[in-house]
Amino acid sequence: MLIRSFPEPDIPSDLLVQVRDLQQEAWPAHTAPAGGPVHDPALSPRSMLLLDEDTVVAALDILSKPVTHAGRRFRAAGLSTVVTRKASRGRGHGRHLVRAAHEAIAAAGFDVALFTCDRPLQGFYESAGWQVIPGAVLVGGTPQAPFPSDLPGFDKVTMGDFLSPQGRAHRLSFHHARIDLYPGEIDRLW
Repeated sequence: MLIRSFPEPDIPSDLLVQVRDLQQEAWPAHTAPAGGPVHDPALSPRSMLLLDEDTVVAALDILSKPVTHAGRRFRAAGLSTVVTRKASRGRGHGRHLVRAAHEAIAAAGFDVALFTCDRPLQGFYESAGWQVIPGAVLVGGTPQAPFPSDLPGFDKVTMGDFLSPQGRAHRLSFHHARIDLYPGEIDRLW
């Protein structure tokens, strides 16, 4: 198995077709238009792919943007569109890729990593090195059209890590807080 990483626009076409097929398999109602980006280019999307020879076994995207929280500016990144091929699930492939993404985000110098996941997936992400940010709510969308992770009917939990000295020094300010992520209208929430 090999992990390859690309800016989203630079994914080789043969791999991109496979990634889109995996995303369609996982989220049939939320597939990007053919040839179009899945994510807002302003979020500097970076795709990480776990390959078994030329076959994409698992894929995820890392999104990033500056976030202002509790009067401070942080370089933030998070996971999006984490998916493993159905036929390959249960073998640790997704966990391996998610752990590698954690290492990549830390190595890139981000202050904090933040993302939401469905509550039943919390243990999976914890097993790959992520931690729950207690009581945190990510507010996605835009300031004019907010999309918070605690909407009725959403069963989301905020995961992440505090990576830089600044992030670690202010970690408690993220606990039990509403965090204005505002990734825009394309991604709405990551």
